[in-house]
Amino acid sequence: MSVPTYGLYGEDPAESRLFWLHCETIVSRSSTYRFEIALHRHESFLQFLYIRSGAGDVVLEDGTITLQPPCVVVIPPGPAHGFRFSRDIDGLVVTIATRLVREPLRSVIDDALGRLPDPLMVPLDQDTADASYFQATFARIVTEHQLDTPQNDILLELHVAAVVVMLLRRALPTPGTQPETLAELRVRQFKDLIVRHLRDHLPAEAYARQLGVSPTHLNRMARLVTGKTAHELIMDRLMDEACRELVFTGYSIHQVAENLGFSDAAYFCRVFRSRIGLTPKTYRDQEIARMRNKEV
Repeated sequence: MSVPTYGLYGEDPAESRLFWLHCETIVSRSSTYRFEIALHRHESFLQFLYIRSGAGDVVLEDGTITLQPPCVVVIPPGPAHGFRFSRDIDGLVVTIATRLVREPLRSVIDDALGRLPDPLMVPLDQDTADASYFQATFARIVTEHQLDTPQNDILLELHVAAVVVMLLRRALPTPGTQPETLAELRVRQFKDLIVRHLRDHLPAEAYARQLGVSPTHLNRMARLVTGKTAHELIMDRLMDEACRELVFTGYSIHQVAENLGFSDAAYFCRVFRSRIGLTPKTYRDQEIARMRNKEV
């Protein structure tokens, strides 16, 4: 089944009214669809969902991103997406028709879309200056959207530019203090999560949800930075720990398997052999012998 292309969700693009910015509560549209918005795409709309509270998921073609309020979800033009919201969801949707945006805001948005091409969730730390700033700025966008004065568009453009720049600051490292690219930062965060959840055997999709990106985007960043898929990085770290325990502890192979979250030692041995090329026992014997030869 093809994914439909809409103006605003549920509206035929040819019949949608002309605007460069539209603002509405999440409840106002999602409640009509029982809080489930099916997969769809926008050809030229950039959307920001500011989520104050509640729960839900961003549904993508290759997985989901779990909302972590307060947060801002960025939906660029093009990617298929949908939503599942709890009935107590509290937040706003700001939709921007990118082809109708004037300079200099247009350049700010074009730069952001070039650096953040995929759907993304940006969590906001509760009770921080940034969280308060986003809350106040989105509130001002709502207020200016409801007004009809000659100055209102200018103020809206300034507020939207502030949101875009702040989101880039949250999602990207600060120049001069953190030289990592966005991909490098996300992969480092991914590796940190792998270490914390190594024994849980989480799939790549679960890590993607925690990072607020899609599984496809996580894989793309992993390949870009390391040349390996997200799954390969998970397995590499798991096997590194297995090798360490086999060589530097006196645990039996059954204990090593159990320590690493394997309920079946035989399955652990099969996985180890497929990744390392040796059985756990052979690897242990060879590495211990090699270390002893170095000491002689």
